[in-house]
Amino acid sequence: MIFLFDRFVSLFYLPNILLFQVVNVWDLHDYAFKTTIPAYEVLEAICIIHTGTLFSSFLGALSPHNGKGISDTSAIHYVTVGERGILRIWNSERAVCLYEQKSSDVTVTSEIDDESKRGFTGAVILPRDGGLVSVTADQQFLFYSSIADGQLVLTKRLVGDNEEILDMKFLGEEENFLAVATNLEQVRVYDLASKSCSYVLSGHADIILCLDTCILSCGRVLIATGSKDNTVRLWDSESRKCVGIGKGHMGGIGAVAFSRKEKNFLVSGSSDRTIKVWSFDGISYDVDQPTGLKAKAVVAAHDKDINSLAVAPNDHFVCTGSQDRTACVWRLPDLVSVVVLRGHKRGVWSVEFSPVDPCVITGSGDATIKIWSIADGSCIRTFEGHTSSVLRASFLTRGTQFVSCGADGLVKLWTIKTNECIATYDQHEDKVWALAIGKKTEMFATGGGDAVVNLWYDSTAADKEEAFREEEERVLKGQTLENAVQDGDFSKAIQIAFDLNRPRKLFQLFSEICRKKDDRHQMEKALCDLGQEQLRLLFEYAREWNTKPKMCHIAQLVLFQVFSSISPSVILEIKGIGEVLEGLIPYTQRHFSRIDRVVRSTYLVDYSLAGMGVVEADVNDAKEEEEQDHAQNNGEALEDTTRTKKRKSSKTGKTKSKKLKG
Repeated sequence: MIFLFDRFVSLFYLPNILLFQVVNVWDLHDYAFKTTIPAYEVLEAICIIHTGTLFSSFLGALSPHNGKGISDTSAIHYVTVGERGILRIWNSERAVCLYEQKSSDVTVTSEIDDESKRGFTGAVILPRDGGLVSVTADQQFLFYSSIADGQLVLTKRLVGDNEEILDMKFLGEEENFLAVATNLEQVRVYDLASKSCSYVLSGHADIILCLDTCILSCGRVLIATGSKDNTVRLWDSESRKCVGIGKGHMGGIGAVAFSRKEKNFLVSGSSDRTIKVWSFDGISYDVDQPTGLKAKAVVAAHDKDINSLAVAPNDHFVCTGSQDRTACVWRLPDLVSVVVLRGHKRGVWSVEFSPVDPCVITGSGDATIKIWSIADGSCIRTFEGHTSSVLRASFLTRGTQFVSCGADGLVKLWTIKTNECIATYDQHEDKVWALAIGKKTEMFATGGGDAVVNLWYDSTAADKEEAFREEEERVLKGQTLENAVQDGDFSKAIQIAFDLNRPRKLFQLFSEICRKKDDRHQMEKALCDLGQEQLRLLFEYAREWNTKPKMCHIAQLVLFQVFSSISPSVILEIKGIGEVLEGLIPYTQRHFSRIDRVVRSTYLVDYSLAGMGVVEADVNDAKEEEEQDHAQNNGEALEDTTRTKKRKSSKTGKTKSKKLKG
C-alpha cells in the first residue's frame, strides 16, 4: 500500500482472474472504497507522483498527445510497473492511463519460463527530483531522469549480476565502450567512463558464446556474435539493431573474427567442426529486418569442436584452435590448409597472429603457451607458468610481450625475448574466460566465471615519471638537509631525515648533538614535533641502535630525551609500541649491567694503585708531607752548616798549634 494525504492506493490481484489485476483507491476520512482501476497485468509497485517533481512537469505535456484532460486537481497521479516491463502513468479520478512506454527496456531471457519474472519487480521515485528507478527481474536497475519527445528516457542501466562472462571486446573509435557476452542471449555494452550498461543487444535465442568488433572505413562500428542457437549475427552499434544473420552451422558458434584489413567479411568456427567465411558486402544498415549473410567458403577444419580462431593482419590467413589438440592455419578466402601446428597435449583454447612477425601464439589446456612459425609449423618458444588451462593469450606492445589468463584465475604478463613471466596478477576468483586488448588506449580487460570485469592500464610510463619526480624531490630535500646541518639547525635536519627515511643520517645527527651539549634543546624541540608514525619509526631505529655496543649510548640518549619530553600517555597511543618497547628492554638491561660491572672494577684498580704508592691518597696529606719534607730539608741544611763550621774550627786550631810549636 502507498499512502498519500487523505487517500491511499492499494494493489489487488487474483492469479486466476485477469480482471482483478487492479488498483483500488480508498478514502481515509471515512475508510470508504472509491474506485477500482484495472491494470490488466500483475503489478509489482506503485509510485505516487508529487507536485513539483520531474514527472509532474511531464503530466502537463500528456494531454495534448492523448486528448485526455488532467485538469482535475483532486486526482492522484501514479506510476505502475509490473510483469510487462512497461512504465505507465495513471489518473485515479478518470481511471485512465495517461502514458505508456512504446517498448520495454527490460531484456527478457529465454531461460525464464515464468512470465511473472520477465518484467519489473519494484520501483521508487528518487528524492530531490532524481527521477525514477525501477528494478527488473534479472537484477538490473533502470534510471529514468529525463524526458524527450514526450517519452521517458532511460539515462542509466546498472547490472546487478553479469553471470559468467564468456567473451568481451572494446568498442568504438576511442574504445570508450566494452561489449560483453555473458551467460545469456544478450550482449551488454558498457560505458567505461560511467561504468554503467549503455545498451543491450537482444535477438539470439540461446547463450552467446563469442563476439568480435570492427570499425568500417565509413566510421560505422559493427559487432559480430556467435551463439548456441547455431547462428551468427551482425549488429550495428549506432542503430543498436541486428543487420545480418548467418545460418548454416549445425552446432553452436564457438568463435567469430572480423577481417583485419579489408573488413568486408567475417569467419566463424562451430562445434560442428567447420569454419565458414561470411561476406557482408551489400548489407543495408537502415532496414528494420536483418539481411541474410552469404557463406563464401566452408571447410571441415578439425576432428573436434573449434574453440577459437583469428584472422591475420593482412587478411591472407586464418588460424583455428580445436579440442583435437591442434591449431591449423588456412589461406583465405578459399580456406586451403597451409600448416598444422602439433605439439599441445590438450585442447587449444586460444590462437592469435603476431602483429609484426609471421608467427602464431596458442594457449592450451596443458597449461602451456607456444609460439609457432607459420613457415614450417615449428614451435619457436614454449612458456610455462600457469597451473591450469590457458584460456586466452594475446600480444601486447607491438608483439614484444603478451598477456595470458587461465582457469587458475591468474593473469600473467610475459616478455618474449627473455622467455619469462614478469608479472602475475590475482584479481579473479574463478576461471578467466575473456580477454580484450585495447589497440589505442594501451589497456586490456579480463572477465570470467566470477562475473567480474577488471580493467588493466599500462602504468609503466606513469611509474617512471612518478619515480623520477620522487627522486628529484628526494635530492632537493637531501640538499636542504645538508644546508640545515651546516647552519646548525638540527631540529629542521632531524625532521627532513625522517621525511627521507634515512636512519643512518638520523644517527649521525644525534651523535653530533651528543658531542655538542648546548644543542640538545634542538633535539627536544624536534622530538616534540614528531607525529605518532615518526615516533614509532624513531623507537624502531633506537631498538636497532641499541643492539650494537658502538651505537647504544646514542640510542640511550635518544630514549632519555624522548621519555623526558613526551608524555607516556602519548607514547602508549602509538600503534605497535608495546612490541618495540619489549625489544628495547633486554639490551638496555644488558648495557646497564655492563656499565655497573665496569664501574665496580675501577674500585679494585684504584685500591691496587693506592696500595702500590703510585696514586696519592689525599691532597692534604700530600701538603703535610711536602711541609715535613721541607722542614726536614731545612734541618739537615743547618746540621750540615754546623758540621762544616766545626770542621773548619778544628782545622784552624790544629794549624795554630802547629805554628806555635814551630
